[in-house]
Amino acid sequence: MKVSEFKTAGKLITGLGAIKALTDEMARLSIKECAIVTDKGVSSSGLLDQLLTLLPSSPLLIIDDIPPEPEVNIIEDKLAILREKQVDGIIALGGGSAIDSAKVLAATYDHTGPLSELFGENTLSKRRLPLIVIPTTAGTGSEVTNIAILSDPIAQMKKGIVSHCLLPDVAIVAPEMTKTCPQSITAASGIDAFVHALEAYISVNASPITDALAEKALKLIFNSLLHAYNNGENLSAREDMATGSLMAGLAFGNAGVGAVHALAYPLGGRFHLSHGMSNAVMLPHVLKVNAPFCQDKLYCVAKLLKVCERHHSKEEAIKLLLVAIEKLCRDVGIPASLTHFNIPPSCVGELAEEASKVTRLLRNNPKQLSIEEIEDIYRLAF
Repeated sequence: MKVSEFKTAGKLITGLGAIKALTDEMARLSIKECAIVTDKGVSSSGLLDQLLTLLPSSPLLIIDDIPPEPEVNIIEDKLAILREKQVDGIIALGGGSAIDSAKVLAATYDHTGPLSELFGENTLSKRRLPLIVIPTTAGTGSEVTNIAILSDPIAQMKKGIVSHCLLPDVAIVAPEMTKTCPQSITAASGIDAFVHALEAYISVNASPITDALAEKALKLIFNSLLHAYNNGENLSAREDMATGSLMAGLAFGNAGVGAVHALAYPLGGRFHLSHGMSNAVMLPHVLKVNAPFCQDKLYCVAKLLKVCERHHSKEEAIKLLLVAIEKLCRDVGIPASLTHFNIPPSCVGELAEEASKVTRLLRNNPKQLSIEEIEDIYRLAF
């Protein structure tokens, strides 16, 4: 067993009703004059009002217009507003975009340069503002990772900031906070969580700890996503999805993700395809290329998800796994092809060139991909 490191939020509070712990955690972290970071969808759903009733006093600032896949310049604008108010802590309420934005805002409160210079690994050394995050989707796992993804409009690319400073002090994962999540976001974020678990499982950096988390996450998500998609009020399915997403986040936050995410990044940056949707479309095509290099792991997944029988060979079981994954994607309304999003096949070369630069993720992949192989995978997605 090789030496590995395990990173997560400072404290995890999970389960139905976990949101009630918020005030105690604010007191523990000495947060009295907070800022809330969220988005319009969460605000209009009533979740923000619900959160406000739990606070001991009104927040100094509410940033409720974080857009999907936020651009770095937008976060710089929010940072300027945040500094004017002199808050003493941040509460994030929302999906991956709101949580990632809050992580960056908390970690860069004292940073003087442009945020674009922070893209990459270990570019931050400290964080002054305490941070509590409350996810309202079951997908990104951002509540327990040291990564924040922002869009770089100049490069037309989604890029990551990776630092221990981005790990929240507290993550409150309360399944009831996901009940209002729209059907389309339930689907995209749910498949995103499945991809997190699967890529962590086949990562070259996987460990027995991340494997155990990924296996449980895969099973929970595979068996509950369609139920949550069909009935958002199904709290049992919502709880399984919230737990599965959290465990997937813990897995990929330590083992990393691979080529599915690397190939998804240019789709988000160039064509503004959502993170979850781009991962979902690319997943089966990347898996077909990866399969010969992680057969044992994928065979384990096929058996775990009960998509094969004992008499099936490894190759047959993996084919059945791919069919089952594609069926799940179709069942929750995920399109099968990039053509559905009006992305022209002529851009394959540009997409492959951009994806090949995401070495932070590609190095985790079980097969090292050439730019020609990346082009071939994109062609399969049309």
